[in-house]
Amino acid sequence: MIRLHDVKAGDTVLVSYEGELLEGKVLEVNPEDRQACVLTHEQQEFWYSLDDLYEIPLDESQLLKLKFQKDESAATGNGHTAVYVRGPFSVQLAQEGGHDITRLAYRDEHREIKGALTVNQLQNHYHIMTNFHLD
Repeated sequence: MIRLHDVKAGDTVLVSYEGELLEGKVLEVNPEDRQACVLTHEQQEFWYSLDDLYEIPLDESQLLKLKFQKDESAATGNGHTAVYVRGPFSVQLAQEGGHDITRLAYRDEHREIKGALTVNQLQNHYHIMTNFHLD
């Protein structure tokens, strides 16, 4: 299940539909009814309860789908840090002391988030930092 304040229009989420998880894009959120209208890749638009929405863990494959490129020159040699860039925006996925850390950078703004991010959380940080939505 996803938290209401983490869901914004334009976010990519998973929806549970007839026992199957489908990826889709949030079109609209209705906070009063705790529902979100999601357009799935099957081009079906439907209102889902927040109980039927799930976050997508952020990993390399998701970053590549979001048009980030892996920056081999910026990664550390210890194999515990990877850097992905899209224009002036970068995402650094690191492991320090056995804990996940995600560092976001856009021009002169930097954020360090303890723990792993999900795709929709990255999209929300990206929007706040750049004023553009990440598709």
